[in-house]
Amino acid sequence: MPEFFTVLSPAEALAKLWQHLPARPTAAPEMTPAADALGRVTGAPVLAPEPLPAFERSAMDGYAVRAADTYGASPNLPAYLSLIGECPMGRAPAFTLGPAQAALIHTGGMLPAGADAVVMLEVTQTSRPREIEVLRPVAPGENVIHRGDDIAAGAPMLPAGHWLRPQDIGGLTALGLTSVPVARRPRVALLATGDEIVPPEAKPALGQVRDVNSYTLASLVRQAGGDPVGRGIVGDDFAALAAAAEAALAGADALILSAGSSVSMRDMTAAVMDGLGKPGILVHGVAVKPGKPTILAVAAGKPIFGLPGNPVSALVVADLFVTPTLYRLQGCAAPPPRRSVRARLTHNVASAAGRVDYVPARIDYNSDRTGPETLPRAEPVFGKSNQIFTLVGADGMLVVPMDVTGLSAGAVVEVRLF
Repeated sequence: MPEFFTVLSPAEALAKLWQHLPARPTAAPEMTPAADALGRVTGAPVLAPEPLPAFERSAMDGYAVRAADTYGASPNLPAYLSLIGECPMGRAPAFTLGPAQAALIHTGGMLPAGADAVVMLEVTQTSRPREIEVLRPVAPGENVIHRGDDIAAGAPMLPAGHWLRPQDIGGLTALGLTSVPVARRPRVALLATGDEIVPPEAKPALGQVRDVNSYTLASLVRQAGGDPVGRGIVGDDFAALAAAAEAALAGADALILSAGSSVSMRDMTAAVMDGLGKPGILVHGVAVKPGKPTILAVAAGKPIFGLPGNPVSALVVADLFVTPTLYRLQGCAAPPPRRSVRARLTHNVASAAGRVDYVPARIDYNSDRTGPETLPRAEPVFGKSNQIFTLVGADGMLVVPMDVTGLSAGAVVEVRLF
């Protein structure tokens, strides 16, 4: 197998991977209850089955009127209207509004037939029983929410590939849509490798460590809309690893192998990945720290990720490549934006030009007022890439761009929140 270890930038590596993946989901969408659809991706366009609102309703408390009856009204020369009743909430008024008549109406109430505007209570007063004075004119449609103002019947409501948010669920239920077509969750097989790895329930012997990556990566897959499938732990045996990887990929839409991605005589991961199908390995080495020895491959349209074994490296790389790829496999046109916060750096952070560094950081929201802006503080959490608690104790990742050689204390930085 040729030597692949020529690093690419993260953006170049992801673009190279995506060149060999389908641009849209190949599986038909599935229906899921709207109440359970938060965070899913629409698998087909959703059209409004009816207008919203379905009737003319008041935008405020006041009186339903015919606008023409109020023209010219002023405090010195009010319009006098007969009060013929009250518009009931939750059902249609049983009366029709005639000339020089008004009806009491509440916010959200349905306008009676004949009415075309609502006068606010604040610009009216009672002149005598069952008669009001209107002190300011209203125009037709004023203070009225018209039928279909929110959305018209048949109008596009949600496009295909839309990541569903809480407000989207509300929009679906407002139109009586109790189920929604969504992209099928990509099945992602997770395979841990290494003689030194044992299950978390086991007591490690000296020289052994518990399997962290299978569980952190499974959580990340779920967060990105995927369905993680644990395939256990395989030791440092080429034939066993090749057989396990082939079986895992056959039953999934993507495969993640953790550990064994560094360049060494003992490394088998690259050879196994390259043997799973064409086109094989596309990237071996990314200009990122931690996570340089990352491997990206595709076999028969399925992405394969060879992640470093160290937990911090694995999570950084998975966030860079696995998460966006899973959204792509679901046809998501605009994945959920990453939350970030601007903060003032508390310590110097060293780096090297030519790579992107990701440094865990803790955010102190007790404001720093030393500069021209009042900002929270970003405190780097320094540690090795095999120390999972550098991430447990952090709020996000500080990104050191590729073209700089470090960041100085006091600099304003962007921290990508977890």
